[in-house]
Amino acid sequence: MSTNNLKILLVEDDELFRLGLRMRLQQEPSIEIVAEAEDGEQALELASRYPLDLVLLDVGLPGIGGIEACRQIKQQHPQLPILVLTSRFEKPLIARLIEAGAHGYCLKGIPSESLILALRSVAAGASWWDRTATTEIRAAFETSNTVETQATQPTEQLENPLTKREQEILALVAAGKSNQEIASILYIAPGTVRVHVHAILQKLEVRDRTQAAVLAIQKGLVASEFLENRE
Repeated sequence: MSTNNLKILLVEDDELFRLGLRMRLQQEPSIEIVAEAEDGEQALELASRYPLDLVLLDVGLPGIGGIEACRQIKQQHPQLPILVLTSRFEKPLIARLIEAGAHGYCLKGIPSESLILALRSVAAGASWWDRTATTEIRAAFETSNTVETQATQPTEQLENPLTKREQEILALVAAGKSNQEIASILYIAPGTVRVHVHAILQKLEVRDRTQAAVLAIQKGLVASEFLENRE
């Protein structure tokens, strides 16, 4: 991430909504909208043209669409975080966003303070999933797991490799918290959080926090009370 302003590519086809969003975000002294795109193709071009810290991406775009744009941007720029902002809310959409490499998901209408926090969290390496979206992810994966369990032997169970502390930290990661926020909530040092997060990624054999959060929900590695109570 840039040491100064957070450099953002704003991708939104609704001109009035994009204008309002740009004006609100640029009131923040540490946020800079360096480019704007109206469709997926333009987003791909601008993502390669400008040094960026984050892409704020609408899903309902003309052309190749937001999900395909997300997938192609991540292919070309694997380290560039993408936060999705959309009015659409469907179970299959969330799963497709995860598969496309999105780092977060916010519904349009989110309070601007929450959106700014989401932008900063995702740019800092955390994931950010809307509470309703998280509920849908969990429900979708629980249904999937039920089908998978029926197809395997009933005695076969996945042992949770995580300690109680690691489960607690993973729940906060799934809630979109940064290492600093987790440290404050749990009254431990940020360095300790980094060590735990590294251990979690190693144990779950995933490459980043987003994959860890999804796997936690998918495999039930985090107790439901952690996910429900951590804000």
